[in-house]
Amino acid sequence: MRLWKRKDKPGKPRRRIRKLRLFTLILVFGILGFGAFVFGVVTAIAEEIPKLDPAYQQRISKNSYVYSADGKRVLAVIRGAESRVIVPSRDIAPVMKQAIVSIEDRRFFEHRGVDIRAIVRAVWADVTSGNVVQGGSTITQQFIKNAYVHSAPSISRKLKEAALAWQLEQRWSKDRILTAYLNTIYFGNGAYGIQQAAQTYFQHSAKALTLPEAALLAGMPQDPTLYDPVTNPKEAAERRGEVLRAMYQQGDITADELHVANSAALPPADSVHLPGTTGPAQYFVNYIKQQLVDRCGSSQVFGGGLKVTTTIDLGLQQLAQQAISKWLTKPGSPSAALVAIDPRNGEVKAMIGGNNFRKSQFNLAVQGERQPGSSFKPFVLATALEDGISPVTEFESKPVEIFTGDRIWVVHNYEGSYIGRANLATATTYSDNSIYAQLTDLVGPGSVAKTAHEMGITSPLKNSLSIGLGAQAVNPLEMARAYSTFANGGYRIDGAITGNHARAILAIGGDASGGCSGDNKAVAKRTITPTTAKIVNSLLQSVVTQGTGVRAQLADGRPVAGKTGTTENYGDAWFVGYTPQLVTAVWVGYPDNLRPMLNQFNGTPVAGGTFPALIWKVFMERALKHLKDPPAYFQPAPSEWGSSAYVLNRNGSVAADNGYCRNPISVVYLPGESPKKTADCKPNEVAVPNVVGRPVGLAKARLSYQPLNAKIVYKPLDPRQRPGIVLRQYPSGGTLSSHDTVTLFLGKALHGIVPHVTGLRLESARSKLEDAKLLPRVVKEVPRHQRVGRVLFQAPRGGVAASPGMEIRLIVGAPTG
Repeated sequence: MRLWKRKDKPGKPRRRIRKLRLFTLILVFGILGFGAFVFGVVTAIAEEIPKLDPAYQQRISKNSYVYSADGKRVLAVIRGAESRVIVPSRDIAPVMKQAIVSIEDRRFFEHRGVDIRAIVRAVWADVTSGNVVQGGSTITQQFIKNAYVHSAPSISRKLKEAALAWQLEQRWSKDRILTAYLNTIYFGNGAYGIQQAAQTYFQHSAKALTLPEAALLAGMPQDPTLYDPVTNPKEAAERRGEVLRAMYQQGDITADELHVANSAALPPADSVHLPGTTGPAQYFVNYIKQQLVDRCGSSQVFGGGLKVTTTIDLGLQQLAQQAISKWLTKPGSPSAALVAIDPRNGEVKAMIGGNNFRKSQFNLAVQGERQPGSSFKPFVLATALEDGISPVTEFESKPVEIFTGDRIWVVHNYEGSYIGRANLATATTYSDNSIYAQLTDLVGPGSVAKTAHEMGITSPLKNSLSIGLGAQAVNPLEMARAYSTFANGGYRIDGAITGNHARAILAIGGDASGGCSGDNKAVAKRTITPTTAKIVNSLLQSVVTQGTGVRAQLADGRPVAGKTGTTENYGDAWFVGYTPQLVTAVWVGYPDNLRPMLNQFNGTPVAGGTFPALIWKVFMERALKHLKDPPAYFQPAPSEWGSSAYVLNRNGSVAADNGYCRNPISVVYLPGESPKKTADCKPNEVAVPNVVGRPVGLAKARLSYQPLNAKIVYKPLDPRQRPGIVLRQYPSGGTLSSHDTVTLFLGKALHGIVPHVTGLRLESARSKLEDAKLLPRVVKEVPRHQRVGRVLFQAPRGGVAASPGMEIRLIVGAPTG
């Protein structure tokens, strides 16, 4: 019998060896492939670095062209090669470099292109605030972003920027990077690069920049529009202070230098200009440049080869200048701004922003925000109409006092003239302040601001009753655009590219890329009803036919709608008027300060119905003839008589009286309209005052004055809180019926009160505190001739809630010598 010896199967170990070899081979090839990829990426990125040099960028830059509406006349050549003057490091003041590093990238000399710590800090700040409040980009990354003109923002571009930043730091010195960055920043007002900025704002070179000048410029790149010292001097000064404080914290300047620099004057508005500015419609061109920079970035605008077709009609532009020159001719005459818009497509057809662009680039049509006076009243009227209130509603024209919550608003008509009981139509025709103040109080100032913003006003508006009389600043461009909504039947016109801004650009072509190219088509958005637009158009026609705007009547008799505006003391005068084909806003005043115009109109004051209306008339008569537009008529207003109702303003909007409201107003509603809600007024209603923080005795006395009752509820006091003070109340505000109850929450000390020991001898103070189970500790002895051995000060002070074992720190008087 043969015995067979069983052999182990060799398959499993051999298979393991083969898998191991295969894995090793794959790993090796993977490492080689990854290395080759990284090498390729690094090589590709390294090849990009020479292209970042500002001198190279200047050599390859292409001119951008701005054209008039016909596409034939070149308004401006934005020269890539001449838009900035590149200067070496030695020609930039050291204080300028310190300022930009302090505010933009304080760890610039420590990181290697990408600052992880700054990114984490920025992310944390954004998360905790709920908004984007900080950026994590370094100066190196920002320089690279400025140098790229061909790619839209994306994750891949961000990664490439970071890789380039790291590579750039390996090849360029910090000083070279910083110098290149300063040569590529956009500082607003057409100034691209630090040398142009120094010349534009201060009329000298970058080498001569002083500390306050450098701090001002260093704060501007974050938002050149917001921190423009010409248009926003308050914001620019605050930003400069922020830069100076950052420099102080970095140890670059002393406290005295910070104080002196922060007190320095900003550059005068009329001195801020680019050297050598020429060409037609320069105020308009400057506005276009800023629109392009905001949308496309400075790199594409200055050197990106854009071809921009605008909406400007140079024929109308010339007629606008002639109309102003016809009336404002005398030395010392006020200045004027004019904006004309086609309401059918939103195109800005003419813009006069000042008398002399070479002398001052301050654009009165866009940057000159002034109070519009009564020319803002149509937005109050539109708000009431949107609520369904008819213009036949009557108010009493008289001196009125309106309680605003913390003060009394007293309203008078100009020269003390009142028209008695009158409806809204009459009040509009004769611009009655008293009636419009009452109407603003009824519909609510917040609702007026909302209506104005929806119609095209972009300036910030406060929820203040004075808005109804035009006491909040706006500019002629947005007034013309908002009035265009009336003329266009309730539609506001936006741009497909520029959004909720005046449509001054028709198309962007050439080498434009990203979201900065294509046709800026008109986009109509309904913001008020057709009924509202028809009624406003009808009422504003009466302003011209028989009211304050009679001087604006056109020679051919075609229908005109418009509104005058005159501010207190005759500091600003407006006329905003329109036909169905053209809307024009005219402002007259002194641009440098609010100077009363008391005798400039043939020895009489300048009001909206004087120079502004006359300038408007001359321009419109010639402009409509130039446009070959035949007379057009506004659509007739619908019936204005409906039902009546008693209403009041309740929580910011109009509501019907429920029978318990105090002082409701009787109004007439348009046919088919009625109050949208009913007020929740209470019988014998009184306001609930806020008494939190007051001693309980005073709080109860204040409530009894309403009259309201008080109910006291106690809750445990936290240590150091003072008893007898109202901590919380319910309800905290609103209204109640007379003699209703307000619950007041007072604190109760569970572990006693800290005794007053100031003035006692130390031994007595110790004993008193220890009896209260508190721990006295002398923290300081102060030499004194008197009160030796007595407590001079204690903390916490006496009378607040104690806690077991609380330490009471004492300062004691000690003998001198």
